[in-house]
Amino acid sequence: MHTIPRVNETPLPQDPPSAEPALVSPAPQLAPAPRRNVGLLVVLIVFALALVASLAISVTSQRRVRVVEQELARRQQDTQGVATEARMMAKQSQDTARESAAKVALLEARLAEVALQRTQLEELIQSLSRSRDENLVVDIEAGLRVALQQSAITGSAEPLVAALKQADERLGRYSQPRLDGVRRAIAHDLDKVKAVGVADIAALTIRLDEAVRLVDELPLLSQAPPRREAVRASAKATPAAPAASGPASWWQSVTAGWQQGLDIVWDEVRSLVRVTRIEHPEAALLAPEQAFFLRENVKLRLLNARLALLSRQFDTTQADLQAVQVMLDRYFDKSSRRTGVAIELVRQVGAGARNVALPRPDGTFAALTAAAAGR
Repeated sequence: MHTIPRVNETPLPQDPPSAEPALVSPAPQLAPAPRRNVGLLVVLIVFALALVASLAISVTSQRRVRVVEQELARRQQDTQGVATEARMMAKQSQDTARESAAKVALLEARLAEVALQRTQLEELIQSLSRSRDENLVVDIEAGLRVALQQSAITGSAEPLVAALKQADERLGRYSQPRLDGVRRAIAHDLDKVKAVGVADIAALTIRLDEAVRLVDELPLLSQAPPRREAVRASAKATPAAPAASGPASWWQSVTAGWQQGLDIVWDEVRSLVRVTRIEHPEAALLAPEQAFFLRENVKLRLLNARLALLSRQFDTTQADLQAVQVMLDRYFDKSSRRTGVAIELVRQVGAGARNVALPRPDGTFAALTAAAAGR
């Protein structure tokens, strides 16, 4: 607020007092004129001050308006810059959004493709698993059929037993629950095959080979036993007496010499005369040349029996073994230990060479068929 300066009022001149009262009364009529001038002057001064104040306020307002306009212009420029930058950022955002949308679409497409591939892979794995089961079942079945043929050819249950054990081990390592029925069937058939006494061809052929080897060493009834040495005389012979001996020791030596001589003579006599019971007279009349052919005939019979045994012709084997048994009983000395061993070998081969039907693993084949069918 502007303070209005006070106007210095000039005191009016006062008239000197008069003594006369008549002259004093006209003075109040001249006073109103200066007062009106003072009021006008005051009004003018106030108006001037108001005008100056308004001018000052106007100038200040204009300055402020210019400052505000400048600030507004600056802010407008800043706003325009921000708006331009915002438009650029919005454009970039739109571009980024479009790129993101394209990438999302691509990712969705790839995700769908991956899901499809995963489904196909799962189907492939299941198919491979089923194929693996089927391949295992087919492989086991083929192995059992081959082993069954080998057992039928060789006459031994070992190939079939080995094939059943191998199949059970493979199924045990595979550990597939739906193939447990196959394992139970294999165990049942394995027990049946083991319970059957099938001829062991390999062991029987070994016995026949041993019998063939003993033929040349078997003693014949037509041949005299070899001359025995004076074993008993030598066993009973007393040691020589010492040089310084009396009449008693001389008598003992003479007695021992006579006893030894008598034993030798007795052994010679026994070798000249031999008493043997012969059930078949033709065996005693067998010439040495015929003995060779007899042994060869026995060998041929044993070899024929061996060949028939390997060919699973048990009837032919039994016929040859019976012929060998007859020849051993008729022409060879049964009191000999070697002859007894040969006869026992022939008897064992004849007892083992029997045509026993090998059981088929039908339960295992049925279980494999059911497993292959997926039941």
